[in-house]
Amino acid sequence: AVRGENVRAALAYVARGEAPLGIVYRTDAQAERRVRVVDVFPEDSHPPITYALALTAHARPEAAQLVEFLTGDAARQIFVRYGFTAPPGPQLRK
Repeated sequence: AVRGENVRAALAYVARGEAPLGIVYRTDAQAERRVRVVDVFPEDSHPPITYALALTAHARPEAAQLVEFLTGDAARQIFVRYGFTAPPGPQLRK
């Protein structure tokens, strides 16, 4: 068994033929043309995989513009196109 240091390393082993298969994020596998997805864990077999986005109190205006874009309709369509679940709108917490 080959153990990757992280998901990208595991994917690279499979892509180079150094491992027969690997457990990686579906979106990473879909982006690597040298591998194919052979099975997927059921959604109810694990907690949802989430990515957080946050602004610091002293963030530059450009950072706020990026957050606005990433939570908007255009970015949601891009996320879906690349295999991600569309994120919810912004949830502000203080």
